[in-house]
Amino acid sequence: MDGNGRWAKQRHLPRAAGHKAGVDAVRRVTRAARAMGIEALTLYAFSSENWRRPVEEVGELMKLLRFFIRSDLAELARENVRLRVIGDYRAFGAELVALIDDAIARTSANTGPLLVIALNYGAQAELAAAARRAAAKLPADAIDEAAIEAELETADLPPLDLVIRTSGEQRLSNFLLWQAAYAELLFVPTLWPDFDADALAEAVAAFGRRQRRYGGL
Repeated sequence: MDGNGRWAKQRHLPRAAGHKAGVDAVRRVTRAARAMGIEALTLYAFSSENWRRPVEEVGELMKLLRFFIRSDLAELARENVRLRVIGDYRAFGAELVALIDDAIARTSANTGPLLVIALNYGAQAELAAAARRAAAKLPADAIDEAAIEAELETADLPPLDLVIRTSGEQRLSNFLLWQAAYAELLFVPTLWPDFDADALAEAVAAFGRRQRRYGGL
């Protein structure tokens, strides 16, 4: 979800205003994904590299995350959405960790679509941790792709089909690197705060036109 800062800059607004508009886009897109029957939607909300941003901006992002949980949890529970988090979110403050734990617990029995939030997530760290866990359980010659995949934070999630990056940047930025091995990649110029149900529908339609060969003919 890229482009909040540029969206704000174009409007001569503080970056915080862009992040607030980005939360509104999250709300629109998660609702649209449910309406379209998408099985799982993963949002890269805070990367392990985002700690390098100014302290004030990190604080604003944490405040918005608290706001989203408090304002939208009831709707997610009512709509049978299961909330999951990948990444080391326990590095956040105790109040926010408690809110996240409560949100996960309150939706854990739901049977509907998955909303996965990546918080303090980095794919390289995830892969290194998965390799360590696999090595602790298995001899070296028994560690294969399946053994690594079983130790990933996404092990019980559906396979990744489509990665959408907004704002025109064309890189994965340490997001789901293993899982994206055969995913379709879509880079769109739209800034995240402007991304909406129509943009998601266009992205899914573009995915539907792709031919997925997985290395075959």
